[in-house]
Amino acid sequence: MLDYKLLAALAAVVEQGGFERAANMLGISQSAVSQRVKLLEARIGQPVLVRATPPAPTEIGRRLLNHVQQVRLLERDLTRQVPALDDAVPERLRLAINADSLATWWPSAVSGFCAHQNVLLELVVEDQEVGLKRMRAGEVAGCVCAAERPVAGANSVALGAMPYLAVASPAFMKQYFADGVDADVLPQAPAIVFGTDDLLQHRYLAALGIIGSFAYHLCPSSEGFVRLLESGLGWGMVPELQVRDELAEGKLVELIPGRAINVPLYWHYWRNGGRLLAGLTQHLRREALEALVPR
Repeated sequence: MLDYKLLAALAAVVEQGGFERAANMLGISQSAVSQRVKLLEARIGQPVLVRATPPAPTEIGRRLLNHVQQVRLLERDLTRQVPALDDAVPERLRLAINADSLATWWPSAVSGFCAHQNVLLELVVEDQEVGLKRMRAGEVAGCVCAAERPVAGANSVALGAMPYLAVASPAFMKQYFADGVDADVLPQAPAIVFGTDDLLQHRYLAALGIIGSFAYHLCPSSEGFVRLLESGLGWGMVPELQVRDELAEGKLVELIPGRAINVPLYWHYWRNGGRLLAGLTQHLRREALEALVPR
């Protein structure tokens, strides 16, 4: 039989990024957390954690984390059915989401659901191309990302697509593209890239026949990304949802009007995640119809 106090210690260490924070969350000493993890490893017969900074689960550790999250959600269903067990404590739901969704359609899409279901969100921000790794690692119960194929034990639902536009400030356009945007000048004009996993600028250039290196700044902030574009520091790919006002006001302009890249978004969730995840899935499908475009 699994000892869920030991599993809770493992989950806390991974979710909080360390033993000290896990101890604070669980209300026990750091040494007690360490002892519980060691006891779990002794019972399992192999390590469940890689002692790094932050600690990372091993393969068996990921399986245990997946199990813990699904048990938590199923326990929530049970407490709603047995009034004596319901202590009205909000459920904390740990989800992975890409920064651009968080900066645009996601907040309004989930606010009503969280208030009605008494849910607290803990969001892990990852690029849409790699967010699924958090589910594979057992760290989150759901994920919004660009990958269609779910991990083992999970389902995926197509939400729609986010159109991305290549934009820059009028001053930047005048400085670098006074004679028009062409394949000779574009690689020399500095771009702005969200992070090492952000390949949208690469895709845009490749579609124009431009292959190879190009100059770029790195800015891992959706809001900061737009501010840098407005300042004339570079050009970049941003969600059309995020820069509608800036385009209307002339603060930003498209490099080549009408040339968008549609990034598909999928919602992934554990198959045995109980009514809460099932309800959130149906809610997101409805909200995405209003916020996103068809794939």
